Amino acid sequence: MTTKRIHFKFPAKAASQPVVTHLVRDYNLDVNIFHARVNQKEEGFMMLDLTGSDQEIANGLEYLKSLRIEIHDADIGLQWDETRCTSCGNCLNHCPTNALYIPDRSTMKVDYRSDKCVECLNCIDNCPFGACSSLI
Repeated sequence: MTTKRIHFKFPAKAASQPVVTHLVRDYNLDVNIFHARVNQKEEGFMMLDLTGSDQEIANGLEYLKSLRIEIHDADIGLQWDETRCTSCGNCLNHCPTNALYIPDRSTMKVDYRSDKCVECLNCIDNCPFGACSSLI
């Protein structure tokens, strides 16, 4: 079994279709949704994990592409700008996975581990300096 984290943007036409249902039922994939949003234009954005065999994941991604869904690696969902971070620590209590953390207590400098991030985006509202931003 393989797990692939993806971010996708779907057009209004696909927003009204049960895309996740098809991934589960027709492509035998386990889907874990971390973040989803549909704006007023009905463009949809989702951040999710797909789990299945390599072939099942490939087939599911081909299905998404057939609907003109843009697929990107999930690491583009959250961006952390180290140059804007003042290490105030305000984000730390709001990060449920400790993706934002202090690796060395002697320096108290905040760092970011993208592999731990589940793209909950709590840090965006809680960073007074705009070091955290989202593309979704």
